Amino acid sequence: MDWDSPLFQRLIDFWVEEDLGSGDLTESIITEKNGMAEWIAKEKGIFCGTEIIQRIFYKIDKNVEIKFFTQDGQEFSRNQKILELKGSPKSLLAGERITLNIAMHLSGISTFTKRIISKLRSTKINLVDTRKTTPGLRKLEKYAFTCGGGINHRMGLYDAAMIKENHIAWSGNLIDCVQQIRKNTPFTTHIIIEAETINQAKEAILAGADSILLDEIEPLILRDNIKSLKKIINKNNKEVLIEVSGIKVEEIDKYLIDGIDLISTSAPITKSNWIDLSMRYIN
Repeated sequence: MDWDSPLFQRLIDFWVEEDLGSGDLTESIITEKNGMAEWIAKEKGIFCGTEIIQRIFYKIDKNVEIKFFTQDGQEFSRNQKILELKGSPKSLLAGERITLNIAMHLSGISTFTKRIISKLRSTKINLVDTRKTTPGLRKLEKYAFTCGGGINHRMGLYDAAMIKENHIAWSGNLIDCVQQIRKNTPFTTHIIIEAETINQAKEAILAGADSILLDEIEPLILRDNIKSLKKIINKNNKEVLIEVSGIKVEEIDKYLIDGIDLISTSAPITKSNWIDLSMRYIN
């Protein structure tokens, strides 16, 4: 993660302006003396947010001191101390809600991801995410996904080419689509072709896909046809990744099939709950 990128600086500037506006209206009753506070977990989970928390507080006040007791990707239990803060009470209060909100959201994603990953441990299948992310938060949410043990899929339209049904409808046949992408992009471009049937998947392999994405195909059909897909791949002397998508995570056990390389899901980002964390002041 490039934490020094302009993107993160713009996000932090926006968050601080959004919450503080022209200033905290309770400032007049807050002491000027330094104070201390701690974050306590109200439930167990996987933590995510150390770097972004630091940068938000430092944006508000560079003199705030933060000591973390839990690092990104680490499991924590209920009532566990996550971090300790020292500095101006005005600054601690100013950063409290912004930092808690982003950490609770990201930790929720990491925790949900870890829960799914635990079901894949006995397999060679990797869990990958999707582009279904909150606008503006993609890199943070995808980072949280990796803290839970997942692997990032493409970050955007710029780092892999995925040919879907609409591309084929608008651009001609599948072979022409692949040839046009090979012609007009760097030779390193990874081409993914989405298939909604086994026959489409076979066509995608023969068309020159680097990956095939089997979307919303029933597990029994997958189980009966994975070997035949692998035979076509081997016959063409090319490595082609087989990705399965469009599944319900609660039914993931049905998709633990030998030959599947990736399972992609948006669930950790779109369906996870925030992990409940609170900030308490220390006398």
